Amino acid sequence: MPLTQSAVKRMRQNRVRNARLQPYRTHMKTMMRKITDAAKEGKKDEVVKLLPGVYKAIDMAAKKQIIHSKNASHKKAKMAKLAAAK
Repeated sequence: MPLTQSAVKRMRQNRVRNARLQPYRTHMKTMMRKITDAAKEGKKDEVVKLLPGVYKAIDMAAKKQIIHSKNASHKKAKMAKLAAAK
């Protein structure tokens, strides 16, 4: 437990910020899982259809600084590679 008043306030702020940003991280991971599963099942048309939504979720997470911008680029390249395969 934090001892100083400033540490207590910082803990409160972190809890609120984490709660506010969590849906963006969850949505990004869910969309990436959907496109990965579709690619594994061989549903090429579904992968192509999901790709813009995945890009949007990744870009939003990067914009909110949940992930680094270069990490976002890496994830998007990986998803594009899945879409281009087969």
